[in-house]
Amino acid sequence: MGKHATHIVWDWNGTLFHDIDAVIGATNSAFAEIGLEPITLETYRELYCVPVPRFYERLMGRLPTDTEWLVMDEAFHRHYSTHRLGCELAEGVDLLLEGWQTAGRSQSILSMYGHDDLIPIVRDFGIESRFVRIDGRTGPSGGTKSAHMVRHLAAMEQVEPARTVVIGDAVDDAVAAQDAGAHAVLYTGGSHSRGSLETAGVPVVDTLAEAVELAGALVL
Repeated sequence: MGKHATHIVWDWNGTLFHDIDAVIGATNSAFAEIGLEPITLETYRELYCVPVPRFYERLMGRLPTDTEWLVMDEAFHRHYSTHRLGCELAEGVDLLLEGWQTAGRSQSILSMYGHDDLIPIVRDFGIESRFVRIDGRTGPSGGTKSAHMVRHLAAMEQVEPARTVVIGDAVDDAVAAQDAGAHAVLYTGGSHSRGSLETAGVPVVDTLAEAVELAGALVL
């Protein structure tokens, strides 16, 4: 891997891992515990944002208290751990990862899913060897991705931020990429609607194959 080769940083949830149905199921199960009405996929994609407490503010009309947030967060993750078991990788992911690696280019994963939970899932799908680094979130949930992205890129000596493309399903992926000096391509198969993603001012695509093609063209 050369310093001047294009590097992809993949998001996990909603991007490589097609778990949006699990996210909606876990969200509504958690909502039921705290007396909120269930929401549809369309509503979720229109309202979802990070930090996640802001998402709850859009639903509740106010920010949750610290105590409420802890209850909501615990309930979501408890239900998600069950719902995600039926989820698979996004369509065509195996071939895309293999093709990028075979071409001599590098890729990594940066996720806001807990690190200790992320690693065994990636390993179980048999794709761990495709990545030069895999980082999940450490510390409390509910924050933004920017600081994690800066650390993630800094930890890879042969990766140059200006020659890196972040592929994710959330506006926060684009913000984190910009803050770290990288490019971004956003994918409509996850947590945001196309309209929400387009506010980030970066390319928006409907398939991961398109995202990879753009990543190869953005950094020449």
